[in-house]
Amino acid sequence: MTARVLIIAGSDSGGGAGIQADIKAVTMLGGHAMTAVTAITAQNTLGVQGVHAIPTDMVLAQIDSVASDIGVDAIKIGMIGSAETAAAVAERLSRPDLAQAALVFDPVMVATSGSLLADAATIEAFRAMLDRAMVATPNLPELEALGGEDAVLAHGCSLLVKGGHAKGETVIDRLLEPGEGEVARWEAPRIDTKHSHGTGCTLASAIACGLAQGMPLEPAIARARDFVRLALLDAPGLGQGHGPMGQQMVRNDGLFTGPALNQFTLPASDYAASVAFYKQLGLTQIVDSPGNGYARFEAANGVTLSIHAGDGGAGGTTAYLESGALDAWVAYLARRGVQFEQMPKDEDWGWREARLTDPAGNRLCLYQAGEYRRYPPWRL
Repeated sequence: MTARVLIIAGSDSGGGAGIQADIKAVTMLGGHAMTAVTAITAQNTLGVQGVHAIPTDMVLAQIDSVASDIGVDAIKIGMIGSAETAAAVAERLSRPDLAQAALVFDPVMVATSGSLLADAATIEAFRAMLDRAMVATPNLPELEALGGEDAVLAHGCSLLVKGGHAKGETVIDRLLEPGEGEVARWEAPRIDTKHSHGTGCTLASAIACGLAQGMPLEPAIARARDFVRLALLDAPGLGQGHGPMGQQMVRNDGLFTGPALNQFTLPASDYAASVAFYKQLGLTQIVDSPGNGYARFEAANGVTLSIHAGDGGAGGTTAYLESGALDAWVAYLARRGVQFEQMPKDEDWGWREARLTDPAGNRLCLYQAGEYRRYPPWRL
């Protein structure tokens, strides 16, 4: 059954953050997005020019409408609008028909541009949300406004401490659990772009979609992070300020358990001739390594194709099947008698690969690459 995700948040007229970013993320990850709009903003990449809060009764009516008919598997809360609405929504979500839905609370207080989106009374009302949430996803300034890590964990919810606002070339995100402290962390190079409007909204909605699909919290966060990083790399560069991300371009990227057939490597006898041929066909070259006889191309739908010339070990076509849970998939296959020539192994080019052949001797590579399939560090 399609995962049903209720998003309670404000609208962004520029389409970069808020409800618009939430819908994009949930849709691209295979869920069904429903909304209860809490506020309408006049907003673009340069800032927020106006905010109009939706009356509390209308916010509750939207929630009741979708919950009574379609049902809800997970809830994402972002910009809430007012202290009155925050308290009313928290009370509504504790009722039996919604109490079992996983709740991701992204306490939106300040837009990427610096514009204030929540007053002191609303921030104080957020504490009722924390009592109901499965996980809170504040950025560092928002976490400080909420009183810090211990204050949030005291409400009994998990806490994802996002490191995007910290300094340094490495972004560190940490998952904390009440009574346990840090249980997981993710580190990745910072993506140098000003087009990051909507990162927090997108991450929280992607996590909610994973929870709605039955994923445990940690893998739901891991997949959501991959989605956000790819959307940053795919940003279309719109606007004069902090532009929107490219959620609509994240496709065929191994974000599901798989298998996804999205990469082939073909043999080549003449490197230059093969490169010219596939460029002439309209593919975009993204890797050029003539010294290794290797080039990779990207098709319009995000599928990649490589050529490999030179050593005899490259002879023959290799089909690649990607999974966001490679090790579990390979272990499952191995328990059922599938023979592997190479069990999952981290390679120098950033992929994790397992290799085998089919009954006819054709080469297969089961792999997990995340952003490195389309966006390796040496992408052209």
